Amino acid sequence: MQEFGNIIDNRVLLVATLACIIAQAIKLAIHSIRYRKLNFRVLVETGGMPSAHSALVTALAAGIGQTVGWNSTEFALATIFAVIVMYDAAGVRQAAGKQARILNQIVEEIFEEHQDFNEARLKELLGHTPFQVIVGAILGVLISWVAALTY
Repeated sequence: MQEFGNIIDNRVLLVATLACIIAQAIKLAIHSIRYRKLNFRVLVETGGMPSAHSALVTALAAGIGQTVGWNSTEFALATIFAVIVMYDAAGVRQAAGKQARILNQIVEEIFEEHQDFNEARLKELLGHTPFQVIVGAILGVLISWVAALTY
C-alpha cells in the first residue's frame, strides 16, 4: 500500500494530470460557447481545442526536466514520447478522421435509396489540427512552469 502513496506524492504525475484536466475543461468551455450548449461528452471525446494529449505529455516532459534535469535521459525520453504523441494527434489520427468523413459520404451516397441499410457512421473527429496541438503543448508547459513556481 505504501507504493500507492508514492504515486500520489509524484508531483510530475499530478501536474501532468492536472494539465490534461485543465485542457479538457477549456475544451468543454470552448465547445459550450461555440454551440451554446453544455455537452459533457466533449470531456471524453477525442479531438477539439486544445489538445489534452499534448498538454499532458508536454507538462510531463517539462516536469521531468524541472525535477530531474534538462540534460537527463528521463527528460530526453519524455520529450521524444511527447513528440510522437503530438505527431500522431496531428498527423495519423487527423488523416484517419478525414478518411472516415469520406467513407461516410460514400456510404450515404451509395445507400441513399436503400433506407434499410443501417450501418453506424464512422467517427470523424479523431485527431487535432496542428494549431490545437501547439496550443495544448503551450498550455502543458505553462501549467508545469506555474506549478514549479508554486512548489
